Amino acid sequence: MSGAEWFPAGFGGTGTSGAQGASPPSGLMDFLAVAAVLLDSEGRVVLWSPQAEELYGYTAEEALGQHAARLLVHEEHRDWVLKTFAGVMETGQSWGGTFPVRCRDGGTRQVELRNMRLLDDHGDFYALGLGTDSPALRQVERDVALSTRLISQSPIGIAILDTDLRYVAVNPALERMHGLSAQEHLDRPYREVMSAERFEAAEAAMRHVLKTGVPLVEQSTIVGRPPADPDREHAWSISLYRLEDTQGRVLGVAELVTDVTDRYQSAQEATDTRRRLTLIADGSARIGTTLEVDQTAQELADVTVPALADLVAVDVLDSVLDEHAPATRDGPAVFRALAVKTAYATEATEAADPPGRLAAYDADRLAAQCVRTGRPLLIHHADPTDLTRIARDAHAALLLARAGVHSYLAVPLTARGTVLGFLGLARARDPRPFTDDDLAIATDLASRAAVCIDNARAHQGVRNAAETLQRSLLPEHPPDLPGLQVASRYLPAQAAYEVGGDWYDVLPLAGDRTALVVGDVMGSGIEAAAAMGRLRTATAAFADLDLEPDQVLQHLDTITSRLEQYIATCVYAAYDPHRGECHIANAGHLPPALVRSGRHPRLLDLPTGTPLGVGGVPFETTSLSLAPGDQLVFYTDGLVETRHHSIDERLDTLLHLLDAPDSPLEETCNRLLHDLRHPDDHDDVALLIAWVRRSTPDRTHRR
Repeated sequence: MSGAEWFPAGFGGTGTSGAQGASPPSGLMDFLAVAAVLLDSEGRVVLWSPQAEELYGYTAEEALGQHAARLLVHEEHRDWVLKTFAGVMETGQSWGGTFPVRCRDGGTRQVELRNMRLLDDHGDFYALGLGTDSPALRQVERDVALSTRLISQSPIGIAILDTDLRYVAVNPALERMHGLSAQEHLDRPYREVMSAERFEAAEAAMRHVLKTGVPLVEQSTIVGRPPADPDREHAWSISLYRLEDTQGRVLGVAELVTDVTDRYQSAQEATDTRRRLTLIADGSARIGTTLEVDQTAQELADVTVPALADLVAVDVLDSVLDEHAPATRDGPAVFRALAVKTAYATEATEAADPPGRLAAYDADRLAAQCVRTGRPLLIHHADPTDLTRIARDAHAALLLARAGVHSYLAVPLTARGTVLGFLGLARARDPRPFTDDDLAIATDLASRAAVCIDNARAHQGVRNAAETLQRSLLPEHPPDLPGLQVASRYLPAQAAYEVGGDWYDVLPLAGDRTALVVGDVMGSGIEAAAAMGRLRTATAAFADLDLEPDQVLQHLDTITSRLEQYIATCVYAAYDPHRGECHIANAGHLPPALVRSGRHPRLLDLPTGTPLGVGGVPFETTSLSLAPGDQLVFYTDGLVETRHHSIDERLDTLLHLLDAPDSPLEETCNRLLHDLRHPDDHDDVALLIAWVRRSTPDRTHRR
């Protein structure tokens, strides 16, 4: 491709300058500053252009009428010049070359000259000399030659488009990329050649560059299959630059197209790797948040859809969950469905067993093979025969086919060498088949979930025993309390924790008094429940000694110090109905709430004290006057503490919920637990509400 092809006539658009249809002047001529000098037949200067003054230094007044040979030629070159001039005038043959011209300042300038004979309408001859600075011209020639060579041999696709975005020039690399010759590009609009929808953004970018002049360097990447390599996906990066002449006139836009397939594939591989790591990290964080089998299975399904599959089913062998169910090695495998999830509404859901249902899969089914061999099964491209082996029965296989399931994974749920069930994954709308990388991710997630399921299964027995012990240690309310009516609740933890050591107690004391106690042994499990039982027994014993609340806590502190690795918080209150007084001491526990009719509920301002078991710090007793209708609300931190809210915010919510003093006590307990307690909270809750009533015998107890 020659340099002329890269600077075609009219490049810059269809705009006119001067006469109708004329193209704007070329900036190249202005850059070279071509000087024109006209000589008569005697060699005298008769015309002198401004460019000649700029090039040679003489003004028109100084040059006109002068012999050019004397004015512009050094003495040693005059004979040759005169001879050459005579030859041009006699023969009409033009002469061109580089010649050392003498300038006005006495110096010499190398000038590229073109001399030609002219004939006027009177039959007289003249000589026209056109000249430009030779070093400047040589630089332009070198630049054009270098640019032409670089453009023609460059592996980067290069296109020049005019201001109407019509192709003016393309290099061979772009011809190969597009699968079209240069002639098939030239004078055609960009979107006519690049008609695919993905090139709309590139056209808009070109117009933006033309308008603003701000280049876009590798701002977009286009992916496709070129005609030269239709079996392989390529990626191209596009850069755009506005082209201007030396006068700043906009000529068009240059498009540079670089094949970045290797970089794109590396980035895709890195993205896939990050996706895998993110998915595995997500599974680590989200799977196993509770010690509940069903919840763990659902968490596994939530992590894998839609990140890994369109449809997921998590099934466990019934013999794993039910110790009385037979475990068979031959014949159908009986599964209990735990979780099903799809990325979108699809009838493939009906092909999966709904959670809770038992289903038998024949030995030739992939689910049965997966759990019996303990090995995953990967089907890249599922055909009708494969769908029959995937589905429970023929109808389910038909549903999978209609839903477009085309790839399938079955991964065993294996924990501690035992196969518990399997994870089934399918793709339908996602066109990609499952790969070995997908299998590795699914295997990792299934392994994590299986361990959590196995832990939950093993833990359930321990949890049941601890909860039974915990409830057995909690008191029954005395049938009649002078001046008080009480209501209470205890709720065990529901998340991935065992039951804890929260407790409450209502103890009749001498002189119609009543002790109200709420405490929390820090820790969980049977040991914490047992420690709670010892403290509750000790509290009852010290209460019988008619001690002040601070003295009771002092003795409990001594006992707790002997319970290895345990500390506890506790609030102890003694109410005297005859004096209308309540004496309270606190050992590091959250303050009780006081509810009075006609006033907003508030937290009691008590000396906090240190938890039981710390030792060495005395406790203080605070006296409080109570009137009929007043309520004291005791609670453990499981009612108000969460991971997502500050304790002050939660205590404000508690007081807001208590701002209904006329509500029945049982209703108040239910409201507090419903509004404050989340089903998956990680701590247990003890709640005790005491309502002050008149102690007259004929007073009807409040509901």
